[in-house]
Order: sequence, then C-alpha cells, then structure tokens
Amino acid sequence: MISAPERRVPSSELTPVLYRVVERRRETDDVVTLLLEPLDGERLSFRSGQFNMLSALGVGEVAISVSSSPHDSGPLRHTVRDVGAVTHALCSSDVGDVTGVRGPFGTDWGITGRPNSYDTVVVAGGIGLAPLRGAIEELVAARREDSGRVFVLVGAREPAQLVFLDDLAAWEEAGAVVRSTVDRPATGWSGRVGLVTRLLANAGFDALHCRVLMCGPEIMMRFTARALEELGVDPASVWVSLERNMQCGLGWCGHCQLGPLLLCRDGPVVNYLEASALMNERER
Repeated sequence: MISAPERRVPSSELTPVLYRVVERRRETDDVVTLLLEPLDGERLSFRSGQFNMLSALGVGEVAISVSSSPHDSGPLRHTVRDVGAVTHALCSSDVGDVTGVRGPFGTDWGITGRPNSYDTVVVAGGIGLAPLRGAIEELVAARREDSGRVFVLVGAREPAQLVFLDDLAAWEEAGAVVRSTVDRPATGWSGRVGLVTRLLANAGFDALHCRVLMCGPEIMMRFTARALEELGVDPASVWVSLERNMQCGLGWCGHCQLGPLLLCRDGPVVNYLEASALMNERER
C-alpha cells in the first residue's frame, strides 16, 4: 500500500521566531497595537485575514490576527486586547522587548492580487476592525487603480472603543465610504448612534453586486448578515472571521473545533453560508 505523503510543516509554524517591539501604540484603554521587527532575517509573509501565534515569553501563547497589509514594507503589526494573562503581558510590552511569532496560520479574505469591479463592504464591530485592517489597506490601494468601490462600516459600544481613527480618516480621504456608529454616545459625540446594521441601508453600495467582509461579535455578524440578505445581498457573497480557542494553529489539538471546522486551519475566514448554522455554538 502506498501511504499518503506527510505534510512537511515549515519550522516557522512550530518554533516561534523572535521579534522585537519597535513601537507600541495605545488604541483604547484596553487595546494596544504592537509593531514588530525580526531580530534576524526577513519579516514573514502573510495574507490579509491570517493570524499568528504570539508568545509572551515565560507566560504563554495566543492567536492574534495580523493587522498590517501584506504590502507594508514596515514592521509587522498586531492589535491586541487585554483580556487574559498572555494578552495582558503583550499589551504591557515596552519598546525593545522581545516576543515570539509563529505562523502565519489560517485562511484569508481572498482579495490579494484579485482586482474586482464590484463593491466591497467591510463591516466591523469594535476590535473586529483589526483583522480587516490589512484587507482595507489593500482594497483602498486597488481603488486608486479604478478597482471597485470600498465601504467601511464600523460599530462600537462607545466612542472610546473606536480603533484606528487615523486610518478611518485616511481611507475616507483615499475614496472609501467610511461610516461609524456607537451604541452609547458620550459627551461631545456628534456622530451616529445605533447598531452597525443601521448603516447598511443608506451606505450606497450595490447590494446585488457586492461582497461583504465581516468581523466582530458573533451576534452582531448574525444580525448584520440577516439585514444584508433583506437588502438583496447574496449570503454566498458574505465572509466572516470567527474566533475560538486556538492553541496550536495547525489543527492538531482540536481546541478550535466548531462543528466540522477546525478554525485555526479551515478558518478563521469562512463563508457565511458554511458558518451560519455553527455560529450559535458556544465555545468550549
């Protein structure tokens, strides 16, 4: 009997590569962006939507999406929310500190090197904008070359939780349609108030000829997908990024299993038609 060939796993997927923090940006009270450069060798290549396993040395490892564009020539960018021991250690990193990077892992948004003439609608909730940031950078750059229109619709619980404010302004200046809204306005807030679904109807995209990239709380994505379908968007044109307990990045440990999917391998980006029935499953 001829056995199936073994998959050769690149060493970068098994052994963290050391990177140094060259810049630390405070996005919100509990969100930090780390800009990383390798101690030795070239920066790893990746596709928008993929993630890395970041190591806080001596503490542990956690899956964090890459928030830079594949075409950026500068440091590797990861945006981290302080929600546990490892993320707290990463968020507390200072310039000059060293962290481990293993990856990249998972599926991507499917836009790299694929110009299109139809609209792309990006919907993000809170820090869900981080896994989408690189894709938006690519889309806006393609827009300058007469590719399809770009719509960036962002929601957050309150103004202080909106991330990448400078980027939102830059994308709008570059020709993207950018809208943001908050659930709870603060003193001095003059922007939109309400759920992100309220931005859809008047955004101006062609519902019959568009694709949608979406990341955020799963309840937000479910309601947004339903609202998009009511507007005439084909659910097969909707892509979502899902998160579960990713520990190995290779589909070996099974912690990230969601129905038939191992999200570190089959995700995090999946088609909504494939994911819709699974998104009610609670993380174990």
